[in-house]
Amino acid sequence: MESHFSSRFFANNRQNLRQLFTGTAPIVITANGMLQRGGDTTYMFSQEANFWYLTGIDEPDVTLVMDKGKEYLIVPSRSDSRETFDGAIPRQALADRSGVAEIYDDIEGWEKFKSRLKKVKHVATLANPPAYVEHYGFYSNPSRFALAERIKSYKPDIDLLDLTPHLIRLRMIKQDSELAAIQEAIDITNSTIKELAKPKKLEKYSHEFQIEAELTKGMRLKGASAHAFAPIVAGGKRACTLHNIANNGKFNKNDLVIIDTGAEVEHYAADITRTLSLGAPSKRQQLVHAAVVEVQKFAFDLLKPNVLMKEFEQQVENYMGEKLRELGLIKIITPEHVREFYPHATSHFLGLNVHDIGDYYKPLEPGVVITVEPGIYIKKEGIGVRIEDDVLITPSGIKILSNKLSRDLKLN
Repeated sequence: MESHFSSRFFANNRQNLRQLFTGTAPIVITANGMLQRGGDTTYMFSQEANFWYLTGIDEPDVTLVMDKGKEYLIVPSRSDSRETFDGAIPRQALADRSGVAEIYDDIEGWEKFKSRLKKVKHVATLANPPAYVEHYGFYSNPSRFALAERIKSYKPDIDLLDLTPHLIRLRMIKQDSELAAIQEAIDITNSTIKELAKPKKLEKYSHEFQIEAELTKGMRLKGASAHAFAPIVAGGKRACTLHNIANNGKFNKNDLVIIDTGAEVEHYAADITRTLSLGAPSKRQQLVHAAVVEVQKFAFDLLKPNVLMKEFEQQVENYMGEKLRELGLIKIITPEHVREFYPHATSHFLGLNVHDIGDYYKPLEPGVVITVEPGIYIKKEGIGVRIEDDVLITPSGIKILSNKLSRDLKLN
């Protein structure tokens, strides 16, 4: 498969970062490191999105240095044993992919950078995340911390400047090649969902993992590199757990099932959700589903350039309140009452990460891609409905990139 991205894409991104940063401090960005899974095995490697955006490189522990109009890569050394198992780092391939011609090994590269550190007061890099991100309940990749520690070991009083706001600004506005990769990921996702949801197939599934397996098979056969995130397949009351990624539940014949999934194409994500009926949907299930469809249509109509996400979310929340009241779930529209049945935001940015970086306090601009995913979750009734599409902000409004996939409870 031909890549959507040439070395020129990454070189332009580096140049745009230099222009946006405007400072004279050296810029140093690190790749992610490998993470232990157990014993001497690792989890599948996933590259740090900003590093990939600037280099296109998928190797761990590589460092990019941009300084005074020059740039070079520092690659780690590997023992003979590790090269036997993992292969040697292909230097020429890294240069061809990234457009960075100068590549140094670990010792030579850091000696070169150490000499430069003696002459500067600041280094621009990405701020360290906390080691444990309590809100999400996970540990962060330690590569940024290790980079900062290494720089400070050479010059303890150096000031580290955070490039995150500049990369947010750059990555929010998608270029044509990025949009092409996102659209391919969406098309693969939609086609896979449509195939597995054929009535004769759908009625044969007895467990959530069977649909998960169909998603994996369909996406890989159609050219996706992987899932963009762990797929969610949740039937009946399990659909009221928003991130039900275990996918080990057994279906009942009258369940609604939420399928929240997305293919990944060259690191760019799709994020699509449909709610399907395994059997004949009840009147109540149909009413809840119809309400979510109406809320999503309302949200689509609000979106255009210069809309503030905070105001958009408030308007959608109010409209959702009206629908919840019509369903008899609430009597008074307040945030607390609405959030009992609609506990998440309507939209998030989409791109290199499924929950991509973006400025939620900045008006939407043409080139921004977001999701639109209202949902209603009624734990007492065992009903969960979510519908999600991916949307491009255009100069005149929006383009629904995933619009070819039906939102009906039965897709075919």
